[in-house]
Amino acid sequence: MSTDLTAGVRIDSLPDGATLAGHIGEDEIVVVRRGDRIFAIGAHCTHYHGPLADGLVVGDTVRCPWHHACFDLATGEALRAPALDPVACWRVERKGDTVFVREKLPAKTKTAPVGSEHPSSIAIVGGGAAGLAAVDMLRREGYAGPIAMISADADPPVDRPNLSKDYLAGEAQPDWIALWPEDLYREKRVDLVLGARATSIDVAGRRVRLEDGTSREFGALLIASGADPIQLPIPGANTADVRYLRSFSDSRAIVERASSAKRALIVGASFIGLEVAASLRTRGIAVDVVAPETRPLERVMGAEIGRFVQGLHEAHGVTFHLGQTVKSIDHGTVTLSGGAPIAADLVVVGAGVKPSIAIAESSGLAVDRGITVNAYLETSAPGIFAAGDVARWPDPHSGERIRVEHWVVAERQGQTAARNMLGAREHFDAVPFFWSQHYDVTIRYVGHAERWDDVRIEGSLEKRDASASFVRGGRRLAVATISRDRANLEAEVELEAAVRSPAI
Repeated sequence: MSTDLTAGVRIDSLPDGATLAGHIGEDEIVVVRRGDRIFAIGAHCTHYHGPLADGLVVGDTVRCPWHHACFDLATGEALRAPALDPVACWRVERKGDTVFVREKLPAKTKTAPVGSEHPSSIAIVGGGAAGLAAVDMLRREGYAGPIAMISADADPPVDRPNLSKDYLAGEAQPDWIALWPEDLYREKRVDLVLGARATSIDVAGRRVRLEDGTSREFGALLIASGADPIQLPIPGANTADVRYLRSFSDSRAIVERASSAKRALIVGASFIGLEVAASLRTRGIAVDVVAPETRPLERVMGAEIGRFVQGLHEAHGVTFHLGQTVKSIDHGTVTLSGGAPIAADLVVVGAGVKPSIAIAESSGLAVDRGITVNAYLETSAPGIFAAGDVARWPDPHSGERIRVEHWVVAERQGQTAARNMLGAREHFDAVPFFWSQHYDVTIRYVGHAERWDDVRIEGSLEKRDASASFVRGGRRLAVATISRDRANLEAEVELEAAVRSPAI
């Protein structure tokens, strides 16, 4: 229950590090005590409106329980994605043993440090999460120079997780999808170039060449070109009934086709494939899922969670064809490797993605199943950085070089790369995090475990109240939770503390 803060709050009712949900009039506020200091900030995360009162206080910050955004208690600044916008702050006054929340404080803005040496201009290749987060951070850090964002997409940067979740299910409006309104690009003086594919980089000449023959100069460059869906190498895979999901236009095309489709077949039991399956079932479409593995998500989540997720989808009417692949597609009929035909007037392929590294390869940058970067996310060429799905970086938590395809990781890498383009020399050491939604069940995953010896489950998957730890050599590498959001945040803090020395 929200406390009416107009009469004040006794200091002894505020344990150190705890949160108190309150309000003044229509303003919802969270009050937090840290030692002798009292903070009052907006009650909801600016990403998806998550309740910060249910979050975790770490130092002088609070983390959102839904998607792990992090806010500065003193300034309200969104320190870590997925939230980009700050929360409001209120002035706090203490009289004796009572704390009063007073007027809302004006938003604080940063200016570039006097005498700082910044790039003459910055170019960003890619119009996704990493690129937009970098643009946002550059302006927040006071960079005043020219910024060009070069995107092969026809649409401005969008909230990609929604494309397979709420938007595809028909529960999110199209105008919710853009990360920024169009006029904000003008306000922030960002030259957004859409429908333009960058093909090569003149490293010595500091120019990016585009497919149309033009080029853009840069003082610093960020490659955030993302990944491309893996195409099915089978007969009929290029027909109008077969769709891939990566961009907003892809999702719109699936929505349009779903308006008349009766049966859909999903190729791949990945997170994206299963989220698409859930969204299409929400629309009342019959769904079959074909995948070569014996359990959905087993490679990432283990057999027990795989069984739970499979059962969840089956309870909603999804039919699985596991241990099989698609042999051919022909006019509404999909033939499986086992020979069985399945009727489908819509086929959505979720067979994975591959990083878009062609521009790095053609420009002589170091690549290794992704673009090789150091702990600062800088490539083999000084002043050229990479972030998001394309970047393979030295992970200080596992001690290995890794590349992950998580939305929040991409945004946080964009933020770190932006600060480093301005001279920060900041290691990227964030613990990877992602979430996946299946009907009314959300799985939150923090850490990174490509291999493990054991999966230790606490609680009950059937009751949708569980935590799974992925352990190798006695060390917990990752945690997946259902209905245990605070435990997921606590695991993130624990994993952050177990950092190994990064290789530069």
